[in-house]
Amino acid sequence: MFPNPIIAEVTRGGIVESRHAGAFAVADANGEIVMAAGDIGRPVYPRSAIKALQCLAVIESGAADRFGFTPEEIALCCASHGGEADHVRVARAMLARVGVAEDAYECGAHWPGDHAAHDAAVRAMDKPLAVFNNCSGKHAGMLALARQLGLNERNYTSRDHPVQRAIASAIGSLCEEDLGAAPCGIDGCSVPTWALPLRSLARGFAKLAAPDHAAGQRIFAAARAHPFMIAGTNRFDTVLMTKVPRAFVKTGAEGVYCGAVTHAGLGFALKCDDGATRAAEVAIASLLASLECWTAAERASLRELSHSHLHNWREIEVGEVRAAIEE
Repeated sequence: MFPNPIIAEVTRGGIVESRHAGAFAVADANGEIVMAAGDIGRPVYPRSAIKALQCLAVIESGAADRFGFTPEEIALCCASHGGEADHVRVARAMLARVGVAEDAYECGAHWPGDHAAHDAAVRAMDKPLAVFNNCSGKHAGMLALARQLGLNERNYTSRDHPVQRAIASAIGSLCEEDLGAAPCGIDGCSVPTWALPLRSLARGFAKLAAPDHAAGQRIFAAARAHPFMIAGTNRFDTVLMTKVPRAFVKTGAEGVYCGAVTHAGLGFALKCDDGATRAAEVAIASLLASLECWTAAERASLRELSHSHLHNWREIEVGEVRAAIEE
């Protein structure tokens, strides 16, 4: 097996200080891999990068309609948010509509990831809340799915619970993989996470982007209308989708990105070998910029995001993180 190529570099003082290797795949509407680099057949854990796929069962089961989830709420189902006030507001509105209390959450509690929200929460309370968890929107959707299936929501995060089985079925069908045979771990928010090849993830997102995939179109439209819900203030996913609304991108822990270009019928997946978010961000922007499906203004925005400046504690620019994917 050949090593994966370099997808991002870090510079300082005019030379390359660090390099990040990785792999990526882009699939078209027919499931053909139209662009790839590295080992796209090795299973990787996509983590939160596939929250849009996890949301499928919430929509296709009828739960989203039964509980009247708005586009803003569907976007939060697909989010890794910063726990800002609007994220908390929307998550609580979802729980209220489903009729469950916050103590039904099994995602665990942590302080908001957003700095301002974190400081405000620490001043206001002694311990964090589960609704601050970056996955609280996804879990609100899962609680809605449990109610829709007529089930007790207790242990809804268990791999054997019908909620997780329904989600696994949706993911497996879309990615054309047998999740029963796939490596399975436990994610940071306690739900199952299955390891899948990048090529299968890219194909799954391409299928989700198909014009006749009603649930997929609903998810992407919600994210396009409410990119703030997907991440938050100054967060990369929100920034990219605000600048280029026709792109859907979603990060996952350990340097993963998945998403789709709906107008071009493309799906993509990327993994940075060492799990570096800083590398995955610039690499996914560069990968998208290399696709022949953008206006000049969209491509310029993507190229701008394919590098980020590094500053020291005195705000002196000392280098940059830049993509190494050729256009």
